[in-house]
Amino acid sequence: MHQSAGTRTLRTIAGWLVVGAFFFPIYFWTSVAFRDAKDIFNWPPKFFAFEPTLRNFEQVFGVSLGFGFGTQETVNPGGGNFYMAPRLWDSIVVASMSTVLAIIVATLASYSLSRMNFRGRHEFVNWVLSTRMMPPVAVAIPMFFIFKQFSLLDTYIGVILIHGLMNLPLAVLLLKSFFDDIPAEIDESALLDGASRWTIFRRIVLPMAKGGIAATAVLCFIFSWTEFLFVLTLTQTGLKTVPVVSSTFVTSIGTAWGNMAALGAAAIVPAFIVILLVQRHLVRGLTMGSLKQ
Repeated sequence: MHQSAGTRTLRTIAGWLVVGAFFFPIYFWTSVAFRDAKDIFNWPPKFFAFEPTLRNFEQVFGVSLGFGFGTQETVNPGGGNFYMAPRLWDSIVVASMSTVLAIIVATLASYSLSRMNFRGRHEFVNWVLSTRMMPPVAVAIPMFFIFKQFSLLDTYIGVILIHGLMNLPLAVLLLKSFFDDIPAEIDESALLDGASRWTIFRRIVLPMAKGGIAATAVLCFIFSWTEFLFVLTLTQTGLKTVPVVSSTFVTSIGTAWGNMAALGAAAIVPAFIVILLVQRHLVRGLTMGSLKQ
C-alpha cells in the first residue's frame, strides 16, 4: 500500500525515538565512566558538556594515561578493592567455557530428542522445560553443600559446571526446535546410502543447524555473563565475576559510580562482540525455530 511522504517521515521519526529511548541509558551509563564525581552529581545533569577523564578506568583496570598496564590493587578510602581486571577475565572464562559445555551436551541431547523415538520422550521434554521454570534460589543452598563436599567451591570448574547446567534446559529446547526444522527424510536417505547415525549428525545435520547453534550459544553466553546468585553462593575469596564484584563499589563513604560505570562499560564489550558476530541468527533463535525457511 502506498504511503504518503508525511506518513513515512512520521514512521522514521518514531523509529528514531524508540531507538534513542533504548540507547540513551547505555550512552549515559558509559559517559559516567568518563566523568569526575563533580560531573556525575552535577545538577542539572550534564549529558554532553563535561570534561572526559580516564581516571575511573585507571583505577578499575590499572591502565595509565600512557596506556601502560599495571597489577597494583586500587583500594578506596571507604573500603573495597577497585582493581577489577582479573574479575573481567573470570567472567570471560566462565561464560565462554560454560557456553561450550552447554552447547556440546545440548546438541547431542536435542538431536536425539528430535530424531529418535523412545518411550517417554515427550515426558522427558516436559521435564526439561520444568527445570527451567525452577527458581535458582531453590537449589543454590543445596548446590553449595554438594560443591563443598567435592571441593568445587571457589573454582573455575565449579562455576563453569553450574552455569552449564543452568543453561542446559534452554539450550536443549532451542536446539531441538532447530533440528525439528531439518527434514527427517535427509537422515533416512543417508541411512539407506549406508551412512551411520553419527556420520549423518556430524556431516549433514550439524552444518545445517549451525545458525541455530550460534543463536543458542549467544543466549547461553549472555545468561552466564549476567548470572549473580550462583557465583555469589559458590565463591568466597578468589573467583568472582563482574555482576558479583560490582557490589564492592558500595563503600562506607558512598557508591563509586564512576568506577562502577567503567567496569560496566567494559563488561558490555565482550557480550556485544559475541552478539555482533551472530546477529543474523538471533531472531530465529529467539523465536525458537518458529520461523520456517
